[in-house]
Amino acid sequence: MAMPMYSRTCTDNVKSGKVLLGLTDEDLELGLGINNPLHRRKLRLAIEDYRQAEQNGQGLCKASEMDTHWVCKVWLGEVGLPQYGQAFQSQLVDGRTLGSLTRRDLENLLTVSDQQHQNSLLLAIQLLHILNFDREALQMRRSQCEEKSVDPLVWTTQRVIKWIRDIDLKEFADSLLNSGVHGALMVMDPSFNADSLAKTLGIPTHRHMLLRHLHEELNTLLSPARGIQPQECEKQGTPTHSPANTHSPANTHSPANTHSPANTHSPANTHSPAKTHSPGAMIRLSEERSSLRQTAGKSPLKFIPRFPGGRALSFHGDEQVKAPPRNKGSPLHTHTHTHTHSSPLHTRTHTNTHSSPLHCYSGIEITNV
Repeated sequence: MAMPMYSRTCTDNVKSGKVLLGLTDEDLELGLGINNPLHRRKLRLAIEDYRQAEQNGQGLCKASEMDTHWVCKVWLGEVGLPQYGQAFQSQLVDGRTLGSLTRRDLENLLTVSDQQHQNSLLLAIQLLHILNFDREALQMRRSQCEEKSVDPLVWTTQRVIKWIRDIDLKEFADSLLNSGVHGALMVMDPSFNADSLAKTLGIPTHRHMLLRHLHEELNTLLSPARGIQPQECEKQGTPTHSPANTHSPANTHSPANTHSPANTHSPANTHSPAKTHSPGAMIRLSEERSSLRQTAGKSPLKFIPRFPGGRALSFHGDEQVKAPPRNKGSPLHTHTHTHTHSSPLHTRTHTNTHSSPLHCYSGIEITNV
């Protein structure tokens, strides 16, 4: 598991494999001190894998053969994003964890802020799901297309660079280094086209002949692959919605919000795993519920806000407001009121003495504001 930092607390608290299989996400955090969410997920996915292997007797999943070293040093290099190796290494991402990653995980936990790089990683993970994380099958298909421009779905970034050189654009080929452009992105992302590839390659817009040549070559390469890819996904039981349109605990939209074969949901948060209750989906749900339990609760501000005058916010003016007393001899002393309460606008008829300044005054006043 490559997690020696937790071995001591595990030895002190976990006395048997049965206890280990029964640990929850909360147990791992509070009991074993595993505060890193991806470290907890990695351990729980491994526990679930061992539990299923014991139940069905078919052994561990293929993803268990992909350790952290392979993911960080080999896989990230193949998809053209080796610059994220250190971030993946610090999070101890292995094959099981890789299959559960969402866009939110990439952005918040693995420092992948570039949206195109997120799309690249999610589609590369989707390819692993299509092949059931079988490294041997992946390498076999890649070896068969190393010298032929076929099966671009499994191409690495290095193979794409070779193809660029083969179509007489070698002066731009090195621009694809660390770009995240690989075969799965080219085939499964519906927004990927000759214009986006030309932009990545750095081909000037005024070189129309080169752009036309690239368009024709790319169309010849991708058209057959994009026709076959939905059938391959269906055969493997993989959803055909783009991971770029992931609603994962990462629930963000792809640049091209279409339902074409290339627009596939992330393996970590696809409709298919949700229906089959995959271990990764259930573990992420458990993490979210645990987070909600920790943040839920009443506000510590237990007071009723009041106005400076002392009235609570619930005051509606129901209290009767009395008029100030009037002294005898006041011009308003003989002021009398006749109220009509049948309307919100109370009609007042004023009868004043002849000596009052308000003689013959009458009017309508709003008495309930």
